[in-house]
Amino acid sequence: MNAKKFITSLIIIVLLSLAAYWFGENEELPSQIPAPSTNGSEVVRLEFPADRYPETAKHIQEAIKSGESAVCTIDRNEAEENRKESLKGVPTKKGYDRDEWPMAMCAEGGAGADIEYITPSDNRGAGSWVGNQLDDIADGTRVEFIFR
Repeated sequence: MNAKKFITSLIIIVLLSLAAYWFGENEELPSQIPAPSTNGSEVVRLEFPADRYPETAKHIQEAIKSGESAVCTIDRNEAEENRKESLKGVPTKKGYDRDEWPMAMCAEGGAGADIEYITPSDNRGAGSWVGNQLDDIADGTRVEFIFR
């Protein structure tokens, strides 16, 4: 995302937030919230919809609590290799998907990722939702997953 688009998006988010506050609207605010970075690279906070994908949310939260990173550095080029490495030695289970955290599209993913068996609808819905949210976000961007 270029700087002009980022600033425009940030202004829109702020204006929508202020309008909702001033007029008492309870509209859902955008799930991508820019955050300050400690190392100079852009950080995006992504509020994950735990109510829509509870199994995936539970898995991510438990993996983070057990030491996995809450931040995903987008690296789409390595996703296929990361997926192979993270799922190596983890058998398939009928009626379930193998959910990985960090995700395969994250530089932090791959060997050593936390794997959990969850229902396909939850896993695939969550994956599609995350993919749509991050579609316009450049590789190398750090994304912090947050839950409320």
